[in-house]
Amino acid sequence: MKGRVMRGRVMGEHGGVRGGLVAAALRRAGWRAAFGLSGGLEVTGPAPDGPCVIVANHASHADTAALLAALPARRRPVVAAAADYWFAGRFRSFVCRTAVAGFPVRRSRGGFGDLAAAAAQLARGRCVIVFPEGTRSRDGTVGEFRGGAARLADLAGVPLVPAGLTGTRDLLGVHGRLRRTRVRVSFGAPTHEPAEARRTVQDLVDATHGRG
Repeated sequence: MKGRVMRGRVMGEHGGVRGGLVAAALRRAGWRAAFGLSGGLEVTGPAPDGPCVIVANHASHADTAALLAALPARRRPVVAAAADYWFAGRFRSFVCRTAVAGFPVRRSRGGFGDLAAAAAQLARGRCVIVFPEGTRSRDGTVGEFRGGAARLADLAGVPLVPAGLTGTRDLLGVHGRLRRTRVRVSFGAPTHEPAEARRTVQDLVDATHGRG
């Protein structure tokens, strides 16, 4: 029953195409302005031109904001967010839904059922952001990817689009304070191979770190 309720929220929260586009444009503009004040945002690589599952490394709460600032508003991105953290209370839940278009996904049993409901959003032409590591990296390394993102992409018949994020951990580290830092988002080529998606994320992160 709980899973059905959570999936219903996903379906109902982002249904309107026009409202979704306006909200996505406002989020994008707001986050781009925030990054402009906090050190800048650089975006490289081809942005997605159709529905897809974005898979990215995860080292900071700023990762989601960086992707929302980088992605085209017309893709109306929604974000898979940890239910036990972002939906543990009314205020945090409100912030997650409003600021990042987040929907709850359990990190334990039933999690893929929550995630699979986002296939309806992909069918509407949206993109879904997933952090396949499942939690933030404490040392900046890219961990192993869980299989939910790839299963969602396969279910919906859309590609995985790898994204490498750098600078977010310096901007806002785990349990750290906000610091002025330039953030970079690099998109790779779409793929239907999970292992290739993870390798591309790693390569994008390494290449960007190498630039200093």
